[in-house]
Amino acid sequence: MDREIKTAIIPWLRTQGFKGSFPHLRRIGQSAIDLLTFQFDLHGGGYVIEIAQCPLDGIVTHWGKTIPAAKAKAWDVHPSRRKRIQANDTAGTTGWFRYDVHPPSKVAAHTLKKLSDETLWTDLGPVGPPDKLHLPR
Repeated sequence: MDREIKTAIIPWLRTQGFKGSFPHLRRIGQSAIDLLTFQFDLHGGGYVIEIAQCPLDGIVTHWGKTIPAAKAKAWDVHPSRRKRIQANDTAGTTGWFRYDVHPPSKVAAHTLKKLSDETLWTDLGPVGPPDKLHLPR
């Protein structure tokens, strides 16, 4: 699956303006930075993608750590302000993109379809000042 991600998904994300090192990617916008992280199943065979946004000047975690925008990851943003992209809405890891059940090429194609959704980034919540971003809505 790594090969499919690196030959199909990552190049497409680069055409969409994302930079960074797999599994954490960033896209700088005019008012915020889009954050995208691949999270793999601890037991193997699947992954989910977490997306979030942070202000251009970074975030402050709920424990007080300041993270500059260039180092921010989707995981650094409070869970109420990030979104999980998965294959379907099934609970647990069965709803994740499963390459232990489906061929990696089909999983990659389905991932690209999900990532291509025009409304993907529209409901992540407000992007606020760094010291407020970690707070729930």
